[in-house]
Amino acid sequence: MSLFPADNGENDLYLSRTDPENPFGTYAAFSFELEGKGWPTVEHYFQGMKFTDETRQEQVRTAATPAQARKLGRKRHKSLRRDWKQVRETIMTRGVYVRCRTHPELAEELLNTGEQRIVENSNFDYFWGCGRDRRGDNCYGKVLMNVRAKLREEQEADPT
Repeated sequence: MSLFPADNGENDLYLSRTDPENPFGTYAAFSFELEGKGWPTVEHYFQGMKFTDETRQEQVRTAATPAQARKLGRKRHKSLRRDWKQVRETIMTRGVYVRCRTHPELAEELLNTGEQRIVENSNFDYFWGCGRDRRGDNCYGKVLMNVRAKLREEQEADPT
């Protein structure tokens, strides 16, 4: 049985990226190692990767909560990477993928969504979410679906 029943009768899976109870969200407490460091959540990793300054990155990585990491990451600072807009989707994808590879139960749950369209249900975020009018880019939903496709590809290549 899936943790997430289809919403609104359309077979789409709606979720909130910032819901700590949702295992697919960036606030979910599933730690992993990447870039030679341990990250408590995908949110910590994503926000930390915005910075080239090691001290800033470490402040974000060691933040007490994902919400605090997000707040630290949103402070515009001169050490924000210049290529952030070009790499942010890749960074998010790496974080989600490595977390799924670190926690096989997450990978299995994501694979169990089948071909469902996954939607980041945010009224205010038109980049990562669907926005109030549902016409946003839904990039976080696309990240999850791309990671799901990669996991399925790996599973089919090595079914053991």
